[in-house]
Amino acid sequence: MVTPLKDLGHVPWDTIKDSSGSAKAIPVLLHNVAWGDEATAAEALGDLRTRICQYGFVVDQATAATVPFLWELAQLPQVTCRVQILRLLGNIAAARQWESTASVYPKLLNYSHDYVGWERAARRAVHADTGALHHLLEEPDSELAEAAAELASALAA
Repeated sequence: MVTPLKDLGHVPWDTIKDSSGSAKAIPVLLHNVAWGDEATAAEALGDLRTRICQYGFVVDQATAATVPFLWELAQLPQVTCRVQILRLLGNIAAARQWESTASVYPKLLNYSHDYVGWERAARRAVHADTGALHHLLEEPDSELAEAAAELASALAA
């Protein structure tokens, strides 16, 4: 049996940033999503969303590092908020706040270069693990299968 989130320790969470500052709380939040009851998991995912995809469109440095763990959790039947995880992955894949702003105001690119890079890395991370979608599209839970189809469609565009 595969141990969920076993690779969390390979990420230097205390040296990267999320929207609140240090990303060192992300492993705890991911654990709560994985093993918490419905209320605990939902609260943890909400907190995680604020940290890695604030407002549903502003990603941060820790976002790309978190995405593989979100894909992992989306595939685990015991996780109670898989639909919301897929929607979060969709938000991350669509995030272009800094890139769009820099394209209109090129001088800002000097100031927002890191943020543009973080957006691109986060999008690449979402696209890197789309093999999981094939399994999720066949889930008997119609809401989960629908969320997977929406994400697959968004990623194909």
